[in-house]
Amino acid sequence: MRAILFAGGMALVFTLLGTRVAIRILVSKGYGQLIRDDGPTTHHTKRGTPTMGGLVIILSVVLAYFLAKLITQDVPSWSALLLLFLLVGLGTVGFLDDYIKIAKQRSLGLRSKAKMAGQTLVAVVFAVLVLTRPDEFGQTPASRHISFIRDFNSLTLPSVAVVLLILVMISGSSNAVNLTDGLDGLAAGASTMVFAAYTLVNIWQNNQWCALNPGNKCYDVRDPLDLAAVAAALTGACFGFLWWNASPAKIFMGDTGSLSLGGALAGLAILTRTEFLLAVLGGLFVIITMSVILQVGYFKLTKGRRIFRMAPLQHHFELKGWAEITIVIRFWIITGICVAAGLGIFYAEWVTGA
Repeated sequence: MRAILFAGGMALVFTLLGTRVAIRILVSKGYGQLIRDDGPTTHHTKRGTPTMGGLVIILSVVLAYFLAKLITQDVPSWSALLLLFLLVGLGTVGFLDDYIKIAKQRSLGLRSKAKMAGQTLVAVVFAVLVLTRPDEFGQTPASRHISFIRDFNSLTLPSVAVVLLILVMISGSSNAVNLTDGLDGLAAGASTMVFAAYTLVNIWQNNQWCALNPGNKCYDVRDPLDLAAVAAALTGACFGFLWWNASPAKIFMGDTGSLSLGGALAGLAILTRTEFLLAVLGGLFVIITMSVILQVGYFKLTKGRRIFRMAPLQHHFELKGWAEITIVIRFWIITGICVAAGLGIFYAEWVTGA
């Protein structure tokens, strides 16, 4: 439990202090955000704002976790190391995307195929590794079952199907957070709440862990307490970054941050056996992603007609005249409702034993 407090607290301090340093360095090098011409005109005032702030988040999480383990003299678990690998791996893909935007002075970075190839490579390596190295109880970090709050043990998937499922989850979640990251503080604030929820989920799973408290209601998972430490570090890092990313943003997380955070959310869902529960906890990300899918699909079917004035959904409300801060706060409220609903479902399942 001490590792959770240390990791969360240190990550918060690291991003609070480190982001300020990063802003100075990025400004001095001219690493500013480029704004797409087809977006809301109000965003043009943001041109030149430092980007790639996700680097601070990633470094803070990794440093805070390992310092917490050093202080508590505990050995890092295989599950936590794989989650950090996913965070750093997708962050690297996002960094390349951000850097190309800056270096070539264009609003689009990596080509879509190259970006997808990078995400796929990281996701597949993660998927293969989470099915290896069982512990003394025979548990691998991920299972071969589909899960909502627990595994559906009635259906065991072949390894290839598990890898494909994990690939879809990681790709979908990382791109969903990337689509959400369009307004000051929106993705950082929403991610903070969902990571905090997963910290609680992991702590609860540890308290009712089959390895410690066998019974009908116990959770058959791997390394829950150590995953809670990583989730706490992610919560603290996003919260600290929000100090600088809230409107008017002094820095953006860029694809470096959004891809890595989205991947970490999927990783936590996979490792905690709550794969479909992520759709409830991260309901805002699902809504925003669906707005893009519906917009594109309707546009193609009707040969040019649109459902929304612009997608993703947050930009639709901007074009309707809503203030940016109003949209962000209301979307945060939606995230809070989704998180409360997800945690309520999680706890209700344990109480009822359903």
